Amino acid sequence: MRLANKVALITGGGAGIGRATALRFAQEGAQVVVVDIDDAGGEATVEAVQRQGGRARYVHADVARAADCAAMVEAAERAFGKLNVLFNNAGIMHSQDGDAVNTDEAVWDLTMAVNLKGVYLGCKYGIPALRRAGGGSIINTASFVALVGAATPQLAYTASKGGVLALTRELAVVHARENIRVNALCPGPLRTELLMRFLDSEAKRQRRLVHIPMGRFGEADEIAQAALYLASDESSYVTGTEFRVDGGLTAAYVTPE
Repeated sequence: MRLANKVALITGGGAGIGRATALRFAQEGAQVVVVDIDDAGGEATVEAVQRQGGRARYVHADVARAADCAAMVEAAERAFGKLNVLFNNAGIMHSQDGDAVNTDEAVWDLTMAVNLKGVYLGCKYGIPALRRAGGGSIINTASFVALVGAATPQLAYTASKGGVLALTRELAVVHARENIRVNALCPGPLRTELLMRFLDSEAKRQRRLVHIPMGRFGEADEIAQAALYLASDESSYVTGTEFRVDGGLTAAYVTPE
């Protein structure tokens, strides 16, 4: 059991990467706190964990709200006694997110509030809990678009994920001597509801696929496996990284300086 006796909190746990990770973490012995604003999805994830013999609790929280983030961490400690792993995974990809000219300011603000501020607030309230537990692992979901521009314009999303990457690096440096590791997961394009809803035509999907050396979209389970490594003690000397799980996409386009 790679996460035996560990407690993990996963935001955006009601679907996609979050649900796949909750199931994988529980299989490896973790007690899981599933956080979402989608109560039906969050409860379904908890039920799926319990069906496979794991322990989980659902907490309704909007990660863009400080009070909700404080409450979700408090709920984790109250339910399971501690917090060892914080997976700041919740995010949105707005259908009206485009280029600078055509993206409405409200879309920009909402995307930043959830995707970037939500990670900051998760860390703001999660780090003291990790300290109380003697250290732990923080995983922040960034994206390959934090490293390269998106072929289909989504400016607010891209900028928010670039912010997550920068935030991750600084937190990793600041908290390295506290036994708190902070890493960013950078998934490539995935076959999740979030992306497929954005890439709502075959032409849009093919425009993404042509850039992926493996020639296919990734699966949520493949990101969950990467999150498991970063959550476990196997990655004890890994912090401040941009962990790319992208089918080779960024290797094809990012040139080292």
